[in-house]
Amino acid sequence: VEDLIAMQQTNLWCLPENYNMKYYYYHILSWPQLLQVAEDHKGKVVGYVLAKMEDDEPEEPHGHITSLSVLRTHRKCGLATTLMTSSHRRMTETFNAEHSALHVRKSNHAAFHLYSQTLTYTIHDIEEGYYADGEDAYDMRKHFRKTASPEEAPPSAPPDAPSPQTSPPPPPPAPE
Repeated sequence: VEDLIAMQQTNLWCLPENYNMKYYYYHILSWPQLLQVAEDHKGKVVGYVLAKMEDDEPEEPHGHITSLSVLRTHRKCGLATTLMTSSHRRMTETFNAEHSALHVRKSNHAAFHLYSQTLTYTIHDIEEGYYADGEDAYDMRKHFRKTASPEEAPPSAPPDAPSPQTSPPPPPPAPE
């Protein structure tokens, strides 16, 4: 419970979208595996990721990143990447998630760079007026695994086909 209060404080300090404590309780009671915190050397929460599983598409289980925040004093240390990677891993290991989704403000260039360049999310759609202040959001997705059906798999080489050479052949022996 102490972590939830610290997560809410971090959210209030860093983000314009804020949640009441009931929303944090809902997440921790429903998906305790997907909440992650980062603490400093004194045990103070300096970052968190709040995530959940979506159940609107049962044929393709997927997660959703509700909120990610790291205090300004602890940014550029890799904490956001570590928190997200841990949440992704737990989504796949615990819930067999196919992908994760999130929304990010179009004006949040730093977060967009983190998601698109570091964490390899791609833009799925643009949701106009998504935020309370009317700003648009990128709806982004990260697919965890690609599964190819047998007909999509590349044909295998015949057994007698030479294997591709990955390094140049050795030089001929020197004359004696």
